[in-house]
Parts: sequence; C-alpha cells; structure tokens
Amino acid sequence: MGPARPPERGSALEVFRAFLKLGVTSFGGPVAHLGYFREELVARRRWVSEGQYAELVALCQFLPGPASSQVGFALGLIRGGYRGALAAWLAFTLPSAVLLVLFSYGAVSLDSDLGSGILAGLKAVAAAVVAHAVWGMARTLAPDARRTLIGLAAAMLALLLPGSTGQIAAIVLGLAAGVLVCRATPPDSAEALGAGVSRRVGLAALGVLILLLVALPIGAQLLRSSWVGIADAFTRAGALVFGGGHVVLPLLQSEPAIGGAVGPEQFLAGYGAAQAVPGPLFTFAAYLGAEMEPGVGGIAAAGLALIAVFLPGMLLLLAALPFWNRLRTRRRVRSAMAGANAAVVGILAAALYDPVLLSGVTGPASLLLALGCLLLLAVWKLPAWVAVLAGAGGGALLALAGAL
Repeated sequence: MGPARPPERGSALEVFRAFLKLGVTSFGGPVAHLGYFREELVARRRWVSEGQYAELVALCQFLPGPASSQVGFALGLIRGGYRGALAAWLAFTLPSAVLLVLFSYGAVSLDSDLGSGILAGLKAVAAAVVAHAVWGMARTLAPDARRTLIGLAAAMLALLLPGSTGQIAAIVLGLAAGVLVCRATPPDSAEALGAGVSRRVGLAALGVLILLLVALPIGAQLLRSSWVGIADAFTRAGALVFGGGHVVLPLLQSEPAIGGAVGPEQFLAGYGAAQAVPGPLFTFAAYLGAEMEPGVGGIAAAGLALIAVFLPGMLLLLAALPFWNRLRTRRRVRSAMAGANAAVVGILAAALYDPVLLSGVTGPASLLLALGCLLLLAVWKLPAWVAVLAGAGGGALLALAGAL
C-alpha cells in the first residue's frame, strides 16, 4: 500500500463554526458527544475516516483527561492545525461554560416542569445519536465474524467493569485479540492521522505539563494566592482523571482549595446544572471557579479554572500524537488497532445500554421519541441538530401533556 493521502485542511473559522454547532446541541455526556462528532464530522463532513476516528477514540481513552474533548481537539488539529485545535476546544466548551457561570450568578434557572421535559427529550436524542453511531461504526470497523466477536467481548467487559477500568480493559483486550486474529489489516486502519505534531512539539508539551505539576503546588504554598491555588487544584485534577467528566467530580471535591470555598450544597447544585447543559462535563470547573471568587472576579476565576482543568489532557494528547504516528506504521500495531477499533464499537454499544438507554429511555413515550429521532438520522439522513430540536420540542410537548 502506498502512503496515505494527506487530509484536506480547512480554516480555523470553519472548525469553530462546526464545533460551535456541536457545542450547543451535544447533550447526553461523553459517549453521546462521540456520537455527535461521528455524525457531523465523520459521516457528513468526512474530515476523517471511520478507522481514523475510532483510532482517535481508542488513543484518548488511554490518556488522562476528558476523552470526548480530546477527540474534538484532535479533530480540530487534523482539520485546521493548531488554530483549528484551539477553535474546536473554544467552540465546544464555551456554550456550557457560559451557561454554568450564569447559573452561578443566578441569571439562569434550570428547574421547571417544562425544562424537565426538554431535558428528557434531549436524553432521548442522545440515545438515538449513539445508536446510529454504533450501527454505522460496526458496519465499517467490525464487518467480519472475528471483529464482531471482539466487539461483543469488549461490550461485555465494559458492562462487567463499569467506569474507565472496564473501558481501558476492553481496549487492551481488543489490542491483544487484534494481534492474534486480525493479521490482514483493512486499508482504512492504516491511514495516518495527519495531525502534523512534531516530536519537538510533543516533548515540549510534556515538559510544560511536568513543569506545571511541579511548580504550581510550590507556588501555591509560597505565594498563598487564591489564583495560584485555583490553577494548581484544577490542573492536578485534570491531569489525574481517567474516564471522563463524572470521574473528575470526586477529585475536584477533595481538593482543599475547592472544598474550602464551595460548600456541599453549592457543589451538588452546580453538578445538577452541568447535567442539563450541552457540551463537556469538565465545564463544571467554570461554575466552581465562579463560586470560589465572588463578584466580578468570579468571571476571571471561572476562565482560569476552565483552562486549568482542560490543559493537562490536551498537553498529553499533543505529547502522544507524534510518537503514536511513528509507532502505528508497524504491521503488528496495525493489526492491534484493527482489534482496538472493534473494541471501541463494543465500548460504545455498552455505553448505549448503560447509561444512555437506562437514563434516556424511561418509558413508552421516551422510547417513541428516541425511535423517531433515530428515523430522522438513519432513514431521512437529517443532521443531528434537527434531531436535537425535534427531541427537545417533543419532550416539551410530552411534559405539557403529562406523558413523561
């Protein structure tokens, strides 16, 4: 096989617009976000292939940090370079961060019967999006009996071991099985990611992260500054978390700088609000930052907390990409990735059941709503934002009718 064709590049503005639409419509948590990304950027815009996308998902599952945001950052990097990566992160993150800061200031209320109906409808949409993504990825990444079995085994493992432990174990299983039974690697899995990150940049990113993790705790002790304390607490939490937003919550609550400034009731109220807004759950950090610095300073603190909690995961991704691109060209590694890609399908299928279906489809009304949204995506080939509007409107009507 000859060298892979380099990916088509776009502008940072194009990336920003695409991810801003995702940032205001991607409800349902990290797994649902991966479904929205796949629908908009893989199936519709074709920024990357199914194999490249699954490879990104598998790589980000291994790294600490918010996996869905790391995948989005990488997609922006592939499409628009470093400016595209920054544009992707900003556009996907800002809508939910702004809503949570407004909630902290009391400018937004998320509690009402109508709001509950809309949220129920959005959960049904998330179920439809993830189901559509699982079906589409399975046809490409698990097209034969061997890879189908790898996907089923990965799904069972992810269900038996909940959280990041099961997900990482499922990918390890897929890697090992791929080496054994996927010797004839399909061409799609051999395509380079095309992120364009040099080894020098990767090493520099790793060095910056190590410097931050060493210098910030020392600075917080010596300077006794609340701002350095915020940067230290959120950077450490972002660097230690595996498995997405829900896992970062106990890390944030256990940080003395955060726990001493935000009471349990405030913490739980913000967590509840974070469940009701689109985008990554890590934007909960913006709410906490606003709570830690009352008054006008809360906006700056929210921005600092937001950057600090996301930065470690993005630096680790930049550090990993150049070495991964060299490693993945080896035949045995490509076979392993064929198995890992099938395992990613299994992980998404497991997450479709728990928590997406269990929390999003709670009765006949929500089931019909989810099936209707799935028809919009799979049969009529409409974009995901149309399904989001239909689901939100349907949830509101069902709530007003007392059917939810």
